[in-house]
This record gives sequence, structure tokens and C-alpha cells, in this order.
Amino acid sequence: MATASEIDIKKYIFVKNAHLNNLKHIDVLIPKNKLIVITGVSGSGKSSLAFDTIYAEGQRRYVESLSSYARQFLGKLEKPKIDDIKGLAPSIAIQQKVISSNPRSTVGTSTEIYDYMKLLFARVGRTFSPISGEEVKKDSVTDVIDFIKNSKKDSTFLLLTPLTFEVKTFAELLKTLKVSGFTRLEVNGNLAGIEDLESFGFTPEKDMTINLVIDRFSYEEDENFLQRLADSIQMAFYEGHGYCSLKNTDTGKIREFSNKFELDGIVFNEPNVHYFSFNNPYGACPTCEGYGKVIGIDEDLVIPNKNLSLHEDAVASWKGESMSEWKKEFIKKAKDFPIHKPYHQLTKEQKKFLWKGDKTRSFPSIDNFFKMLEENLYKIQYRVMLSRYRGKTECPDCEGLRLREETSWVKIDGHNIQSLIELPLDELLPLIKSLKLNDHDKEIAKRLTYEIETRLEFLTKVGLGYLTLNRTSNTLSGGESQRINLATSLGSSLVGSIYILDEPSIGLHSRDTENLIGVLKQLRDLGNTVIVVEHDEDVMREADYIIDIGPEAGYLGGDLVFSGNYKEMLKADTLTAKYLNGDLKIEVPSKRRKTKEFIAIKGARQNNLKNVDVNVPLECLTVITGVSGSGKSTLMKEVMTNAIQIQLGMGGKKADYDSVTFPSRLIQNIELIDQNPIGKSSRSNPVTYLKAYDDIRDLFAKQKSAKVQGLKPKHFSFNVDGGRCDECKGDGVITVSMQFMADIELECEHCHGTRFKKEILEIKYDEKNISDILHMTVDEALEFFKENHEEKIATKLKPLQDVGLGYLQLGQSSSTLSGGEAQRVKLASFLVKGVTTDKTLFVFDEPSTGLHFHDIQKLLKSLQALIELGHSVVVIEHQPDIIKCADHIIDVGPNAGKYGGEIVFTGTPEDLIKEKKSFTAKYIAEKLK
Repeated sequence: MATASEIDIKKYIFVKNAHLNNLKHIDVLIPKNKLIVITGVSGSGKSSLAFDTIYAEGQRRYVESLSSYARQFLGKLEKPKIDDIKGLAPSIAIQQKVISSNPRSTVGTSTEIYDYMKLLFARVGRTFSPISGEEVKKDSVTDVIDFIKNSKKDSTFLLLTPLTFEVKTFAELLKTLKVSGFTRLEVNGNLAGIEDLESFGFTPEKDMTINLVIDRFSYEEDENFLQRLADSIQMAFYEGHGYCSLKNTDTGKIREFSNKFELDGIVFNEPNVHYFSFNNPYGACPTCEGYGKVIGIDEDLVIPNKNLSLHEDAVASWKGESMSEWKKEFIKKAKDFPIHKPYHQLTKEQKKFLWKGDKTRSFPSIDNFFKMLEENLYKIQYRVMLSRYRGKTECPDCEGLRLREETSWVKIDGHNIQSLIELPLDELLPLIKSLKLNDHDKEIAKRLTYEIETRLEFLTKVGLGYLTLNRTSNTLSGGESQRINLATSLGSSLVGSIYILDEPSIGLHSRDTENLIGVLKQLRDLGNTVIVVEHDEDVMREADYIIDIGPEAGYLGGDLVFSGNYKEMLKADTLTAKYLNGDLKIEVPSKRRKTKEFIAIKGARQNNLKNVDVNVPLECLTVITGVSGSGKSTLMKEVMTNAIQIQLGMGGKKADYDSVTFPSRLIQNIELIDQNPIGKSSRSNPVTYLKAYDDIRDLFAKQKSAKVQGLKPKHFSFNVDGGRCDECKGDGVITVSMQFMADIELECEHCHGTRFKKEILEIKYDEKNISDILHMTVDEALEFFKENHEEKIATKLKPLQDVGLGYLQLGQSSSTLSGGEAQRVKLASFLVKGVTTDKTLFVFDEPSTGLHFHDIQKLLKSLQALIELGHSVVVIEHQPDIIKCADHIIDVGPNAGKYGGEIVFTGTPEDLIKEKKSFTAKYIAEKLK
């Protein structure tokens, strides 16, 4: 490799002597303006190089470039463990983390599309009256002049404005008008001079119509005349509080004008940006304050079984001797209502009628029933009944759309903003492109529609066309959040930057990965360097340059084992290369398990599922496949998992389905192992989650030096006061809250990241203190404890190694674990329990997240181990190597969103490849050859 002085920093980034975490003093040369993939087994040091070295140094240099005033609030950022980085550009990290836990954050706000939509409606939206449907307009000075211009040229006009008066003070009003320079009034259609009225002592009657004469004129084509006329009209609007009129003296016809924004007796708000913001009191729905949800009557609790009809007591609250009178009364009054039709088959209008009735207080609707309960809360039985049906529900006023009703009256080409934010993005894009605007509005909207269209195009390209702008950010997966971040970055069109992405292919079907690669190349072609930490074979194949870190994980990794293009990679002697060129491979099982026992799901209709029936086999490896957004998670997590949890008495929320039945002897417990963090506290970590830390603390408390000082196991805990550092409360770092950047973590200056007080660190076991143990990787700790014959601790740590997490540090904060790592820590905890566990159904949500081919081998062994112990495993997955190893496949689709939600195929992988409707089949066929 060239020396640092020979590097052309316009063409390359040169990282010299990187030795952070497990990186072994490596020099890395990265070409600029290329698509670069950093690969290697999990824990080899990829993220240490990409995020903790390159990105961290970019962030540190940015902070150093700020003024000394700004820097004093930031603290001093640690320099990554490198000698130097040359050719570094501004760096942007896009990681697999859910963007926001804020319930106000939506796909629209986080991508900035909604900001442009607000501007679009504020600038070119037209308000229509909800009564007559006519457009609401206000008259301007120009409108009055245009009316005069279009009238007969020789016509004479009186410019009038209505006069409001009190009979008692009319004489004083005349004096005021005279002083202001006005000379005439029109009283009941007749002109009269103000002085004459004063001298006669005129007293008006209450019902008289009196107008103030502002001006009298005939139209002239003259600049001075037009200026005078404009001033007069302006004054007329002012004196008449927004109203004025023109009277043609020849014909007696009167034309009234108003510069107030009103129609049909309603004064409307003029649209502006805040009017369409649900984060502003001006635009937010007053009932839910812009959240879209309220604590109210939960439909799922009121109608728990949607297969029942009203006649069959679908409304749970209308049961019993007294409450059933409401049902009888409803049936009597609602003559055309289909009382024998199951609730789920009712139309939207019929459901609305059942809930809201005819909007009179006396009608026996469900809403009026609960209003009656609220009015009688002094009766304890009514209070108890009301609490039984309360829950977090969709706001009844805005129906979850967050905005006040008046905003729906503002439309562009017949569409209001509420209807647009509810559309899937792949339907919204063609609608925005086809908006019909007049030439004036088109000019105003040109830039706004361009920004909206480009961002929508990027979102659909990265496989998120099934989302809506109103989707709350905290309901997105880590992969979806990352791709939204990616689309937002593309929309901002930055150039000359370094984008560092953490496995953007997560959660993507192989079909959508092709589109993602196109987006990454587009980001590169704008003039950026795109660095992707990735295991996906398709992404590697399309990369300009590949950097392989290894050869293995943890302390056995950290070396630069290869750098070059894909063709060169295939000839290399690395683990990644061997899997790519076929020297190593994940073998297809010699035979598939067959079982006659299954979970029977009937009539699943939740979200986009289309009344599907499916059998999920037990005591085998069942894989659920399908494109992103097809309904896999809805079927497995919201329908099946919740239904089983309810039947096992473990809680769970009832979804929309007919029935879910299963053999109770084969499912005594259910575990959903998703990618949520293993703990909410920053102090939670793998070793505490597996309960191995209790034994380690006991071990240190038994040491002679500990007994002499009277130290107990609790003193070796960083979760309670006693032995932990008082400054950082056992975190090892101090978090500096940033107002305009991501928060920064700095090493605690008191304990220097060790988490404990000095006297605790003096207690040693085999020359290691408690902090040394926590900084060991799982692989190192296993070796250490086996050598010291601490089999109990080693046994608890071994499953972490088995699931491919041997590289994790024992004390690594759970907040630093990726979704896939957190999931595999949970898997390891169940392997620890082993045979003692009841017959369990394990439901995994994409366990291959963050896994190299070599680690997928280990994962499959762990999943097979669970099945051998008598458990059942269901996996939601896109990874072809896991799909090909399944005993049974359920393919959901064929497409995403409303075009998905059907069962495309069930059976073995060999049969799947014959299914022409399945998008998955094409990608599995290659793996089964």
C-alpha cells in the first residue's frame, strides 16, 4: 500500500493505523465517489472502522471547526484510536435505529414531505364551503376596479359603505364624519348632505338603512383616476369593516363586495402553513391535540368478536338483562340495518350508523350508550363498566388524521391534505404528478411539487411504497427507519459527503434490494462516497470496491484481509470469499420434517390481510416469506402471536380474525423474539440479561480481599449504589445533551469508563478486576472461566457464542446492540434454559439481521437445537439461505400494502420454486441448484 505522503486526497480517504476496539493497527485506503462495501463476519470490526473511526473522526472535526463559544457546551470529543485520516469529507451516518419515539413524528414529518405539502396547500389550496360546495373568495381592490372596468363606460357609480349607528349618538357620529372629510350619506336610498342633516336635527329610526358615500365617479382611462379610485375603495373597505358596495346611479343596481373570507354565513380561516400543522394549536385537532389518538371507547373491547352479528350479541356492552334493552331499541328503530350480518362484513357507513346513530341524543347508538354511562358516573356499576371498555383509540373527530375539520375544506384539484396523507406512497406519487393546476398556481407550486415527487420516488425505490405519510415513526422497524433516513438524505441532494450506512438491505425482500442498489448508486453519482456495512451478496456484487475485515470475530478479527473489486474478491482466501465463490456453503437439509400438528388460522383480516386461512406447522422450522409490507408481521405477530397469548392467559390484544386454534400440549408458552432492545436502561447488557452476572458478582464477593472489606455481591453491581461510580451512576460515560446535533457520550472522568469505585477495582480474581471481566468478549470470557473451572458461568455464556455473538463484550450496553444482536441475545437466553422450558412456540422476526453467511450457519444450528428440544420455531425472513433450510414455507403477497395480504404458497422450498405468482421463488431457485 502507498505511504500516507503519496496518497492523492482528492481521490482517496486514507485511514492510518486504526486500532479502536479489536482493529489491529490497520491502514485502509478507500476510493472517493464510489460505492464501497465493508464486509466480514459479525464482530470482525466493520462497524468499528466505519462508524467508530471514520464517522466519529468526521463528527469530531466538525465540532472542532465550531466557534470556541459553541465548543464550550460540547465538551471535548475523544479522538478515535488512529494516527491520522487523510481526505476525510463531511460524514453522515445512517444507522438501523427507529428515528423517533415521539408519537407526533410521522413518515411525512421525518422525510420533510409533509412540510412541502403544508406549503403547497397554504399557497395554492382553495377553500370550499361545506354547505354549498362553492369556492370561498374574498374581494380585493382589484376585483372592484375590474367590475367597474367591465361595466358601461358612461355609467356613474356611488361607492358606498354601510354605516353602523346608535340613535342616541347619531348627532355625534355626524360631527365625526364631517371632521373626517365626508360630506354625504345615503338614507334609505336617497342622498343627503351631512351638513343639511345636522341643521335639520335629523334623528334616524332604528330600521333605516344608512350608507356612507365614499366617492362618486364615472370610469376614466387615466393613471391618476385609477390611483384615486384604488384609494377610495381601500378607504371604503376600512370604514365598512370589510364591506362596501357600488351603486349604478343610472340603473339603481347595487353590487356588494366583501374582503372578508366568508360564504354561506361562515367566516373561514385563510390557509397558511400553520393551519396544516398538527404540531401547532392553530391546525391541530382540538380533541386529540394533533396526536391522532385519545383515551376513549375501544372498538376491539366493545366488539371483541367481529364474526358475530348484532343479533348474536356482537356488542359486548349490550348484554345482560338491563343493557340488552339498548340492542332491542336499536333493532326497533334501525329498520334497514342488517342485524344478521357479521360485524366485519358491515360497510363503513353501517358501522358508523351503529356507533353514531342519527346524531340525536335519544337514538340508541353505541356512542349514546357510553354517554349515558358517563352522565351517571355517581353509580359505581357504571364506573366499572365504563373502565372495562376504555383504551387508546383513534380520535373520533379527526379519525386519526390529526388536523382540525376546517382544514379538510381546503382542496387542490379536489383533494384535501387529509386524503393525501392516508394514501400509500406508491399511489400518492402518480396523484401528485397528475394534479391539474392553472398556469398561475402551476408556477407557484412547481418547486414544491418537484421536492415532494423526488422524495416520494426515493421512498418507493427503497421499497417503502406501502407506507403512508401519516404512519407514526415509532411503529417502523429499524430497517424501514434507515431507508427513510436514506431517502431523506437523497432528497437533500448533498454532494461531496461521505454517507455511512449500516446494512440498508435489512427487512428488504431480494426483489426490493435491486431498487435499493439503484438508490445507493444514485447517491454515489451525485458526487458522494457511499460506504455500506453489508452482508448481502447482491449489494457486494454491485459495489465498486469491497473491504473485508476478519478473518473471524472479536480478538480473532480486526485485520484487513482483503480490499478490491468483486471479481478479485472471488479469488481471495477469506471466509466471505469462500461463501461467495461456493467453496463454503450453507447446505440444504437432506430431508424436511413433516408434521401433522399445526396452528389453524381462520379468517385473518387485520390490516391488509384479506380474510386468509392458513395452517402453521408445529415441531419444525416454518419460514414466513414475502415482499416487504405484504402482511407477514401482521399475520404472525398481530394475529397468531396475540391470539395464542390471549388463550394462554399472557395478555395480548385481540386482532381481527375468525379463530386461531392449536394443540395445547405442543404450545404451553409462546415467545416473540423481535429486534426490540433487551433492556431500557443504558446499563442493561448481555451478561445481566443471561443472569450470568449474578454468578460473577458472587465469585468476586467470595475473594479474601473482598471478605476482609465486608464487600457483598451488591457492591460489584453497577445498577445500585454502593460500589459503582457516583459520578456516572455505573454507566462509564456521561451523556452531553445536544440541542442541534445528536447527543454525545464522553468517558466519565471520575472512573475513566470502568464504572466502579477505586476500592472495588482493587479486588481481583486471577489478576482480573470486575471491570476487566466486563471488558472481555464472550469468547475471551469463556476461555478465562473454563481455565479457572467456573463451569456454571461458562455454561451460561456458551449460548452467546453458539448464536454467533462471541465477539460481544460482556458489559456492552444494550443500547449499542443492533436489532439483530438484541434478538440473538434473547435466543441465547432460551438456549440457557434448555430442556427445563415448557413446550414453547418461538416466533422470530428476521433473526438474520446483521449476520454474515458464516454466522447464519451458527444461527440455523441454534434454531434446529430448539426444535430438537421439542419446541416449534416460526421465522419471518427474507434471507435466501434460511428460507432454503425451512421444513415448511408460507409465502405472503403477492405484493405489498393493499396488493398483498394473500397466501400465495404453502409447502416445501422445492415446491415453492414452481410457484409462478411468488416473487420469493425466483431467488430461492438459485440457492437450491
